[in-house]
Amino acid sequence: MRGLYECGARVVDLSGSLCAIVTPFDADGALDLAAFGRLIDYQLEGGTQGIVVAGSTGEAHMLGAHDYDRLLVFAVERIAHRVPVVAGAGEAATAKTVAAVRRVKALGADAALVVTPYYVRPTQEGLRRHYGEISTYCDLPVVMYNVPSRTGCDLQPETVAALRDTAGIIGIKEAVGTPERIAALAQLRRPGFVYLSGDDGSAAAAMLAGAGGVVSVVNNLVPKLFRSLCDAARAGDRTGAGRQMERLAPLLDALSCAPNPIPVKAGLAELGLCRAALRLPLVELPPGPARTRLRETLLSLAGAATP
Repeated sequence: MRGLYECGARVVDLSGSLCAIVTPFDADGALDLAAFGRLIDYQLEGGTQGIVVAGSTGEAHMLGAHDYDRLLVFAVERIAHRVPVVAGAGEAATAKTVAAVRRVKALGADAALVVTPYYVRPTQEGLRRHYGEISTYCDLPVVMYNVPSRTGCDLQPETVAALRDTAGIIGIKEAVGTPERIAALAQLRRPGFVYLSGDDGSAAAAMLAGAGGVVSVVNNLVPKLFRSLCDAARAGDRTGAGRQMERLAPLLDALSCAPNPIPVKAGLAELGLCRAALRLPLVELPPGPARTRLRETLLSLAGAATP
């Protein structure tokens, strides 16, 4: 199922291989827009079909308002409508989220990725009303984002079903990759509402079950390989998708050595695309077995991972 929706005079397709792109910093911790340009170009050349800016992989909560605006405006201008630009815009409070979504619309984003409110642990009714308020007061397509391992709350499929037909809500990024959750979300897809996997490890299973695509972390490193996986899985080619997942498995395992985006930035540094620098309290993956393994895994994928 494709994620087609109208955005002004354009019809936007939010499906397939989408990258949750990192935010690069220089040696002093400042935003590195030159490196960000390289990362965007690498994704577009690799066949990526959408880019999520300032999500959790993009260290959204490490960005001040000025850096956030510069990053998003740069992405919108660099991408120039070649693929959709989705901006991370979720906050813990509903009123703050409404303001954030309005802001990313003004900056040119094609849609907002709105994570469930973190830390405050709302009920399902609170979540339903939260997304309802956003759809009522914001004129920008919204993709809900459920990632309970980071937020402390879990947007249940029943609540997603209650929100699915709400004007302005065009889909969900679901990071729970259990077979039960995949099956439940796949049943909710329909024209105008796309189910996107947010878990690389279960990406093939989700797409074979009917997910319209994946918002991926590993895609930062191997966009061509990840696009091949998405194409096979979305076409129902279980053998081809399984083959691509086998190729990806060692890299996914190597990336599990530390919380995201620490390892993926280390990998991008190995590829010479940006520094491994992060903003505190995140710190770089130190030299040692984990980093060596990551480097060797990327070398083994040579054609799929070399810029």
